Amino acid sequence: MLLGSHHSGGRKTRFLTVLDVGSSKIVCLIACLHPLRHAHHLHARTHSMEILGFGVQRSRGIKSGVVMDMYAAEQSIRLAVDAAEKMAGLVVDSVIVNFSSSRLKSAFVNGVVHLGGRKVTTRDMRMALADVSRKAFKAERHVMHSVPVSYALDGDRGISDPIGMMGGLFGVDVHVVTAETAPLRNLEACINRAHLSVEAMVATPFASGLSVLVDDEARLGAACIDFGGGTTTFSVFSEGKFVHADALAIGGHHITLDVARGLSMSIEEAERLKVIYGSTFSADCDERQMINVSEIGNEHREIQYPCAVLGRIIRARVEEILEMMRDCLNRSGFGHIIGKRVILTGGASQLAGLPEIARSILGRNVRVGRPLGISRLPSFAKGAAFSSAVGLLIYPQLAGFEEKTAQTAVNYLSTGTDGYFKRVGQWLRESF
Repeated sequence: MLLGSHHSGGRKTRFLTVLDVGSSKIVCLIACLHPLRHAHHLHARTHSMEILGFGVQRSRGIKSGVVMDMYAAEQSIRLAVDAAEKMAGLVVDSVIVNFSSSRLKSAFVNGVVHLGGRKVTTRDMRMALADVSRKAFKAERHVMHSVPVSYALDGDRGISDPIGMMGGLFGVDVHVVTAETAPLRNLEACINRAHLSVEAMVATPFASGLSVLVDDEARLGAACIDFGGGTTTFSVFSEGKFVHADALAIGGHHITLDVARGLSMSIEEAERLKVIYGSTFSADCDERQMINVSEIGNEHREIQYPCAVLGRIIRARVEEILEMMRDCLNRSGFGHIIGKRVILTGGASQLAGLPEIARSILGRNVRVGRPLGISRLPSFAKGAAFSSAVGLLIYPQLAGFEEKTAQTAVNYLSTGTDGYFKRVGQWLRESF
């Protein structure tokens, strides 16, 4: 949301509102973005970020990133936004929001223009991007992101600025991320019911990567795996660009359900035990250490289990998720670009022992990523569980490149729709 601005050295201070709609929680951030006057080691940053308002609510009516109960989801959104507004002393009317369904698809699409030996012009770039839009368009899917990755002349790829160069065949490689139309429109409708308009929708793996990667990681190539409540997503960045995304409909909440079923307890109690005692290494818990569990349906009767039993339940599901992520990484074709660099983030990434088991299964160096480069964030929100929310604040700082090059050519290229997304390009260009 654009509340207002003032100029500072040719660039503008902006106020922005973002909404992180997840399966376990909904987060609203209202922030002031100040222009940076010096180079920054963090990826995609042109502004520093200062939190003015913060709201978080338990998510209801959302399953694996998809709206399942419109009324329940609307109420959770209203409560999160209301808390942020009260803290900031502002009333907001629009948001940038994420989308984290497992139905995301990522692909490279090539657009070409025949030059006949003449110089490349901006018109040729627009025509190449229009060619991409024709190839990428499908009625049942929306294009969430279209990121030009590189240009080519007569088969020579890797050109960053082709204007004025001569050749016979000009091409552009664009990374296109699409999502099913219905879930996106349902999420938009849910937010509209809370009397908010949507300025932009951002794929969760994109936002999470922007939040936790440092510049060298984004340039050299790295993967970011976000362990959310209902989904696990991953993104690949290379040469500073977002080049791949994927998602699985499985996350930390499934670990909680395994614990609840395995130890016959309530879901709420299972979540509490997972957070307090949970570890991916059953060896971390002494077999002699016992945990007391209230029997489901009978709070007055407690059952004792060895802590190691809890660890074994958690480890089994974590191994399954990591093995599925490893297969996704291998199928992506970007394994050689990622090298040894993997960053884990998201709420479930905070499980004790997760980095160690991830190194073993993925065969790569692993660190846990937390939101970087943001001030006045509440202390409890500085962990990995809030990475995607902070990434939504970073997105407009980077999206100028995406929107200026792609959306000015064909509005629906970046969005697949002539609705709220169509306004994003102009808004971002005016704002940043």
